[in-house]
Amino acid sequence: PAHSVFARGISAAGGRFICVGTSSGAVLVFDIPPKGTNVTLSKVLEQHRDPITDIAAEQGQAPDGAGDLVTADDSGTLCLWSTGEEFTLLGKIPGSGCTCSSVALWNGIVAAGYGNGQIRLWEAGSGRIRAQVGAHARWIYALDLAPLTGKLLSGAEDSFVHVWKLSRNTDTDDIEIQHCHAECVTDTQVCGARFCDPAGDTFAVTGYDLSEI
Repeated sequence: PAHSVFARGISAAGGRFICVGTSSGAVLVFDIPPKGTNVTLSKVLEQHRDPITDIAAEQGQAPDGAGDLVTADDSGTLCLWSTGEEFTLLGKIPGSGCTCSSVALWNGIVAAGYGNGQIRLWEAGSGRIRAQVGAHARWIYALDLAPLTGKLLSGAEDSFVHVWKLSRNTDTDDIEIQHCHAECVTDTQVCGARFCDPAGDTFAVTGYDLSEI
């Protein structure tokens, strides 16, 4: 029987590659030349069994041994990769049956948003969970990260946009998350949210079936 094939999730990786997720669970890695248009399919990463939902590259400075690319799928499974001439799978965080709709990666911290409204923070080196927040009442559709400050933006079906601050405690090496701001976009299912600058001083949102930002 025929079924639709789609691409979802895209990220630059390793300086010269573009990774694209597909509905089969495969991640297509395209090699982008320094100049010219001879883009080639370099490799296919086949670790996911479910459709890819999002892909994110390291936005800060990854600690030693931590991956610099994370891929997420419909079952909530996360794969951590080290990129370069060879793409190496460093670890796999099994899903709990709840879709991971959006991921971000900053200074070795994986921030993942889920269909149950939770944000979970994982260690990109070990795959250990470090924090879990009941951030929204409905499905999270968007996460974005400001690389200069570690601010995290989350937008969801519950009409709310939240700004959080991620940090590492230098004494204990714990990963901490602090709530900074909440904004209600009345009668709007927020489906897209992005910071407009690297420091996270401003952000833009849009909603389902909305033609404006």
